[in-house]
Amino acid sequence: MRLYEVVYIMNPALEESAVTAKLEKFHELATAQGGEVAAVDHWGNRQLAYPVQKQTSGYYVVAQFTAAPEALPEFERLLKLDEEVMRYLLVLNEGEPTNGESLLADKPPRQRDEDDEEDEEEDEGVVDEEEIDPTNAPPEFSGARGRRRRMEGPQVLHLNYKDVVTLSHYITEQGKILPKRTTKVTARFQRQLGSAVKRARYLALLPYVGRHES
Repeated sequence: MRLYEVVYIMNPALEESAVTAKLEKFHELATAQGGEVAAVDHWGNRQLAYPVQKQTSGYYVVAQFTAAPEALPEFERLLKLDEEVMRYLLVLNEGEPTNGESLLADKPPRQRDEDDEEDEEEDEGVVDEEEIDPTNAPPEFSGARGRRRRMEGPQVLHLNYKDVVTLSHYITEQGKILPKRTTKVTARFQRQLGSAVKRARYLALLPYVGRHES
């Protein structure tokens, strides 16, 4: 058995009782081989970052359950056949809560010289450090421009792909992810960031570009 998380975007016209009835049917199939539902969090109707199936809002539900991998193909087949499920994302749960919050450290990270660790990985997009306003920068940034210092790691222990507020700190107005050389985060965090942004965009929590026409 493994712990999974699924985010549903339902038709906004559905009442909560109708959504609950559908979820019971879905989860009964997913846990048929001895699993169980761990949590269900109704976010309710929310504005979408871009239209999905000609809808500008959707009813979000986040559920976590244990299931045998063999039960998932039939579970996903049922979701794809249901016309009132606008979109869904099923992933292994890695410790994210059902809400839109990331797990934060109790203490600020240790600093060290940037030259101690060089990473030649390509970053997505090209953004100059001048584009960052230090007064508005989140705590993960290493400080004033020109200082060759970097953080050992961000204060975010586990980045939640549903945490739109934190993810937005690392995205430009054009919708590009800020490169690691600009934000001074670790390569590991940058990889987590890329994966989280892709998931958030697919779930219409973040736009693919700076502005989407409704």
